[in-house]
Amino acid sequence: MRNSRVARRYALALLTAAEGQNIQDTVAADIEFIGRLTRGSRDLRLLFASAVVSIPRKRAVLHDLFKGRVQPMTLSFVDLLTTKQREVLLLDIVEQFGVLRDQRLGIVNVDVTTAVDLTTEQQRALTMALEQHTQKKVRVHMVPDPAIKGGLRIRVGDTVLDTTVLHKLERLHQRFTQGTVFTH
Repeated sequence: MRNSRVARRYALALLTAAEGQNIQDTVAADIEFIGRLTRGSRDLRLLFASAVVSIPRKRAVLHDLFKGRVQPMTLSFVDLLTTKQREVLLLDIVEQFGVLRDQRLGIVNVDVTTAVDLTTEQQRALTMALEQHTQKKVRVHMVPDPAIKGGLRIRVGDTVLDTTVLHKLERLHQRFTQGTVFTH
């Protein structure tokens, strides 16, 4: 929990600075790039976590890796993290940056689990309905899961709407075992 608070503060500082220079889209792309690179490279994650590698050496490696590939502000931010020995938080900062940016842009992430893949038209209709319901722009992540048998499970933040056949069967089973199936 403490790490996510620290990561959120760093992400907020970077987002605010980027907005101040009106380069938030570019910095967001840089941060996504750094996140993808870090998640995809075990060696880079080990470098961040290493207490044996000196700070100047880490800074040199990161400068070689990112110089010319990211904005100077983003490079300075990674340099600051390394100097403050917070580079191990980079993936948490990347995640928090995305969350904060989405909040500022009025975007909500929605996870939709379906038994089968939806057609493009069904996805479009579902997205429009979710945008109307949430009154925000919606980014839908579709997850097929044949185990749910049918219906949808929609997660918006901490709220879950579960209309799956599996959920209904589980509730019916629970009512049968409790003897409440025939009562209203």
